[in-house]
Amino acid sequence: MTDPMLIWGLALLGAAVLLVFIEVLVPSGGIIGVVATGVAIAGVVCLYRFSTTWGIAGTLVLLVGGPSLFFFALSLLPSTPIGRAMMGGGDEERQAQRELKELEERQYLASLVGAEGEALTDLRPVGSVRIDGQRHEATSDTSYIRSGERVRVTGIDMMTLKVRPATKA
Repeated sequence: MTDPMLIWGLALLGAAVLLVFIEVLVPSGGIIGVVATGVAIAGVVCLYRFSTTWGIAGTLVLLVGGPSLFFFALSLLPSTPIGRAMMGGGDEERQAQRELKELEERQYLASLVGAEGEALTDLRPVGSVRIDGQRHEATSDTSYIRSGERVRVTGIDMMTLKVRPATKA
């Protein structure tokens, strides 16, 4: 019959390996990793109590395999949902949402071409205008436009309306 210390030692080392993988999947702030280290050390102690040879083998496995397992588990982290969240993951989805919002904004601004409004600030050449009751940043196509003058949208540049006085359109 096999000695219980050998079984306990090997079981605790196996449990430590399992805990390292759980640490990657479950956000614990390193608590599970600390527990895994304690369990691994307890496993090596059990192996030493069984025999010095098994204890030395367990120590070598812990010293070589522990860091290797840690870095392997760390390489898996970015592919887990929690890892992506921790490392700013989901950026592709957020980027796609930003691009869609920017496209919609650009289409809206393009729909304002030809619309008339009022300069809210002096445009020298940059300022603010009100078109259809909404405030927008604008750049004058011509030169200076005084606050309160009627303006007509002639185009868009990036996300800024290009305007000129409505009488000169």
